[in-house]
Amino acid sequence: KITDRIVADLEKGVRPWVRPWSVGNAKGRITRPLRHNGLPYQGINTLLLWSEAASKGFVSPTWITFKQSVELGGHVRKGETGSMVVYASRFTRTETDAHGEEVERGIPFLKAYTVFCADQIEGLPAHYYAVPDPVTDPVQ
Repeated sequence: KITDRIVADLEKGVRPWVRPWSVGNAKGRITRPLRHNGLPYQGINTLLLWSEAASKGFVSPTWITFKQSVELGGHVRKGETGSMVVYASRFTRTETDAHGEEVERGIPFLKAYTVFCADQIEGLPAHYYAVPDPVTDPVQ
């Protein structure tokens, strides 16, 4: 799914790593997509969420799971569809090898889950809807 999304964007002429903002927010700061707690997403999730924001015209940099939106007092608007992000990590399992010795084996895993942009959610605290401040002193 991830590769298909990136290939589809490339075929449309969209390069999500070049212009990760919508026209409506062209004067705002370009920020990495943020989790509900303000921590930025990393890796491929950054590209995925920039692409989603650009294609759907989202302004808010904050992305929240359905459950988190409820915990924060909000609700996803009816008919909204979420965006996929992934979590990659590894866990360690202790096994007995052919010699009868215990060895630790690292096992990688990938978990996909769905998030919604704060623009798709109603009833959240006001700071989730804050638009980035315009850049008044561009970097030279």
